[in-house]
Amino acid sequence: MSALHLSSLLLLALTTAAAEHHMSRPRLSQRQAGSNNRPILISNWCTETIYPAILTQGGTGPSTTGYAAQPNTNLTVYVSSDWQGRVWGRTNCTFSSSGGGGSSCTTGDCGGLQACKGPGVPPATLAEFTLAGSQSQDFYDISLVDGYNLGLAIVLLPNGNQALQALDPSTTNPSCVASLNGFAASSSSYNPYANNQQFLGTSSSSPLPFESKQTASTLSSWCPWDLQTSPPLAPGDGVYPYPDGSISRPAFDPCISACSKYGDASYCCTGKYNGPNSCSPSYYSKAAKGVCPDAYSYAYDDQTSTFITPTGGGFQVVFCPGGRSTDIIASKGSGAIKHG
Repeated sequence: MSALHLSSLLLLALTTAAAEHHMSRPRLSQRQAGSNNRPILISNWCTETIYPAILTQGGTGPSTTGYAAQPNTNLTVYVSSDWQGRVWGRTNCTFSSSGGGGSSCTTGDCGGLQACKGPGVPPATLAEFTLAGSQSQDFYDISLVDGYNLGLAIVLLPNGNQALQALDPSTTNPSCVASLNGFAASSSSYNPYANNQQFLGTSSSSPLPFESKQTASTLSSWCPWDLQTSPPLAPGDGVYPYPDGSISRPAFDPCISACSKYGDASYCCTGKYNGPNSCSPSYYSKAAKGVCPDAYSYAYDDQTSTFITPTGGGFQVVFCPGGRSTDIIASKGSGAIKHG
């Protein structure tokens, strides 16, 4: 059996396991069926067509589970008040008329189908949700546990709920920008609120805090060399020089997590490493957290990644939000993102 085939089988097995939520949630009470009254607004701010996918893991999800999203378009789907699931974007897709039978997307593919029927193949940036969970709260996060392919932001939509309207939006709307598409390279001059503009549901009266350490150079090379899904072509002799910043990487450089690629227990927090006191962030997780401070980077990253609000709202999932990654938790403290 070839190494490539063995790697593909391993990745398929890990993909199935990765369908579980990455957040360490409080135990949920028995969940009742709810009507589909919670909006999920999916927005494509990318410059190219992407293919959003929706996976329902609990409650009632939308009939739409995958579609083509042209640049600068929006689609609202509705889920039940007790929904649990995820949203992600697929890239560079070509679907066959027969439907399925092989990989159709460069990243995030789900069985070669435009309308997904299962989890996507890593790497893919995930928006994860558990609605009406413990103590009538909503839990959500941006997850890079399986890998990164597209920038992503989550915006809380109050949905007419007065308790949610009273929340400071600069504590509820995380964003992850780990690629150069739309990245604001100069942190000192970056101001998305110029001319009274709003950005990701916030304004200059309550601005989002953004990380300030990344440059165009560091952002283009944050992914560990061995975890790139499309590494630079080798020189003519087929041998790479020692991987460093002198080797130009592709503009679109998806990054698969160490757990998804290698399946090692220490990377995946399984076996004897299954616990917050026995599992530490891997080299991938540390790199991912550096570029997206508010995102989930490994299985026990919940204290610095899970956003909690009173239940009842909707959410906007924005692909390619641009600008810079938010730094809400480090700037305001972990308690600032736990409302309810």
